[in-house]
Amino acid sequence: MTDPVRRRPGTAAKDAGTAAHKEAAKAAVRSRDHKLEHGHHDDRLWTIGELATELGLTTRAIRFYEAKGLIAPERRGIARSYTRRDRARMLLILRGKNLGFTLEDIKEYLELYDADPAHLAQLRLLAAKVDVHIEQLDRKRADIERTLSELAEIRAQVGAQLADKTGDT
Repeated sequence: MTDPVRRRPGTAAKDAGTAAHKEAAKAAVRSRDHKLEHGHHDDRLWTIGELATELGLTTRAIRFYEAKGLIAPERRGIARSYTRRDRARMLLILRGKNLGFTLEDIKEYLELYDADPAHLAQLRLLAAKVDVHIEQLDRKRADIERTLSELAEIRAQVGAQLADKTGDT
């Protein structure tokens, strides 16, 4: 029988190195956040690994959002450099996804942000999308409540039939 989580030789050392790298990246983020809280301007750049660690994503996920045109990091040779703006866009993307918006909705929202300095069109779009999303979730909630009620009714009927057939009360 083979172990489905078999590790290759040397992966423990690699995992320890990765963990140390992640801890160092987190310490750098904490240091930067401390500087920001005390009035220091943040014009630093993140590597893809640092951004991934900070946001709890994989580098592959970040490259996916880049391929979809949601972010456009600077290039320094073949390396990507992410600005504070890219980080803010990633936070908006993640928030939108957590709220159930499609990537197309998120992209439209981000494009309006870039096009409209007053952000009026962006705010109007967001209000409309939120209203639609609330209506969809309300319908889903009603469907779930109806289904739960039906299942409870079926369960009660089955329980009664079982009691009749087995003589339990």
